[in-house]
Amino acid sequence: MKLYGYYRSSASYRIRIMLNYKGLDFENVAVRLDRGEHRADEFRRINTQGFVPALDVGAAVLAQSPAIAEYIEELYPEPPLLPADAIGRARVREIVGIVGCDIHPIQNLRILTHLRSEFGQDDESVSAWCRRWIGEGFAVIEKLAAERSTEGRYVFGDSLTLGDVWLIPQVFNARRFGLDLAPFPTIAGIDAHCQGLEAFAKAHPARQPDAVS
Repeated sequence: MKLYGYYRSSASYRIRIMLNYKGLDFENVAVRLDRGEHRADEFRRINTQGFVPALDVGAAVLAQSPAIAEYIEELYPEPPLLPADAIGRARVREIVGIVGCDIHPIQNLRILTHLRSEFGQDDESVSAWCRRWIGEGFAVIEKLAAERSTEGRYVFGDSLTLGDVWLIPQVFNARRFGLDLAPFPTIAGIDAHCQGLEAFAKAHPARQPDAVS
C-alpha cells in the first residue's frame, strides 16, 4: 500500500496510526501542502479532490479518511478498532463524528488560509479561531470520555478504538494552536497513554520524513 499524506495533516496522522496498529506495511509518500503539491495536476490525477490522505491499495486509490478507515477495518479486522456490539460501535463513531465533522473541518489548512487572505486575520487571530472550535468540541468529548472510558486510557471502554485514532491527532493540533488542556483532564490522560503505544509513536508528525520546523 502507498499512503499519500502530509506529516502535519491530522487526517493523514489518523491513517498512519491505523496502518501501524494493524501491522500493515505501507510506503509513506509526502505531499507537501506547504508547497501546494496537493493542488498540482500530478496529484489531482491520484485524488481528484486534491486532499490528503489518499491510499493506493493497488486495485484502487481511496480518499477521505473515514472511507479509508472503514476499508482497512473491514479488510483487516484484527486487532479490531470497533467494539463488537452495535451500541458500542455507534458510541465510537459518535466521537469520530465530533472530531471529523465538527472540529477538524473548520480548522483545516484551506479554511485558515481563507481567514488570512480574505479576512485579513493574523496568526494569533487564526490560532484563537482554532482554540475556540477545538475547545468547544473537546468539552463534549471530555464529558463523554469521562462517562464511557473504563480506566481513562481510551475514549471508550477499555481498548483502543477509532475514537482514539481520531482524537489523538486533534490533541496534537490543539497543542499546536495553544489550547490549554487543563479543562480536559480525561482527554489529556488518554493522549498520554496513547502516545506510549508504538502505533501512535511511529505515526507522530515529528517522526515523519517530511517533517519540517
